[in-house]
Amino acid sequence: MALNRTLKMGMVGGGPGAFIGEVHRKASRLDGGVELVGGAFDINPRKSKQMARELILDRKRCYGTYTELIEKELKLPEGERMDFVAVCTPNNWHYVIARALLEAGFHVMCEKPMTLTVAEARSLVKIVKDTKRVFGLMHNYTGYPMVKLARDMVRGDRFGKVRKIVVKYPQGWLATALERTGQMQASWRTDPKQSGGSGCGGDIGTHAENLAEYITGLKIQEMCADLTSFVKGRRLDDDVNCLLKFNKGAKGVLHASQISVGEENNLTIWVHCESGSIEWRQEHPNYLHVREMDKPEQIYKRGNDYVGKISPAAARGTRLPSGHPEAFFEAFANNYINFTDTIRCKLTRTKVDPLMNDFPKVTDGLRGMLFLETLLASAKSNRKWTKFKK
Repeated sequence: MALNRTLKMGMVGGGPGAFIGEVHRKASRLDGGVELVGGAFDINPRKSKQMARELILDRKRCYGTYTELIEKELKLPEGERMDFVAVCTPNNWHYVIARALLEAGFHVMCEKPMTLTVAEARSLVKIVKDTKRVFGLMHNYTGYPMVKLARDMVRGDRFGKVRKIVVKYPQGWLATALERTGQMQASWRTDPKQSGGSGCGGDIGTHAENLAEYITGLKIQEMCADLTSFVKGRRLDDDVNCLLKFNKGAKGVLHASQISVGEENNLTIWVHCESGSIEWRQEHPNYLHVREMDKPEQIYKRGNDYVGKISPAAARGTRLPSGHPEAFFEAFANNYINFTDTIRCKLTRTKVDPLMNDFPKVTDGLRGMLFLETLLASAKSNRKWTKFKK
């Protein structure tokens, strides 16, 4: 049974000047099955209304607060009210807003990191289970087709047991005290009250952690971490270096930095196994480098039939023929199409295809918060290794 209508989307956050909110709006609608109908776009009601005007939305569905959004949307009939809401606020609002939306019956797509604390993350896991709502977490890098190909190659035992994982995410945009200029993105990311206990670790280190666990299927168990705030007066870390121990004996290195001058968004991962390795670079996302013992290096290119034969998930996440690059917006859209197709299955009471179910969830958010909790504990400890809590 098909759902013969678009899904109605709302948004909390993502107001004037917000980068990530606009990415969510564009990506969610890329495949045509989603309609943005309203939201509470800013903590300042005037700015929220400004955003609604810019987006040419019905003024009646532009709300001053997320609580007003919930109250008034619930008065609308099913099929007209919002089916799901994207939470695109600074980190300190994620938990309280997501909890309220879930308990009111809305499905939720949330920005990362999911919460400020592990306790909040565990609470949200329980709420998602109890409400039976669909919850998506926007770790967008898992949406790239060649990341899915890497996952299916590594987990498919093509190269044998994983031995070492090296993942880095260097940026240079916070090499100076940009937050003191009033730049909005820098201001809240370097504020402990809005960002949480870790700056660089929470903002991009969680992406590196998530990518490593997604591709390999392994879980970090212990960590030896060093955090630094290089910019004088900055209250949160801007550089992260970690040694990692995974289950099944794999070892790892994770490096994230926002003071690496000249770097943009150079997220890169290497997975070294018994008989082969993979390398993927976010700045060149349509290529996967594969190196096998006693064989020449191979470069797999997105959009070719040979990719789909190995990874149906990569084929599902591909829209254009080979040679036509797909990248950032499409990766976001791949998580959205899987998230929204799962919602459609809920609404029509049909079985969820495993390929649809391939998007980051509330349990991934808990892993991210366990990573940050352990990162902070390890950085403050004199012990070499700090264990993840169960």
